[in-house]
Amino acid sequence: MTDAQIGLLVATPVIIGFALTLHRMGVLQGAGTLSAVAASVAIAAVLFFGQ
Repeated sequence: MTDAQIGLLVATPVIIGFALTLHRMGVLQGAGTLSAVAASVAIAAVLFFGQ
């Protein structure tokens, strides 16, 4: 596993955590939270398997 893949495995849950925290604080609506989580997972998957 490369350093870039490890970075993706660390950064993606952090991004998801921030999105969920912002949702709980009322900053993001449900659709915004869902799209942020889906986009971060999709981007991480493409980059992870593209390495």
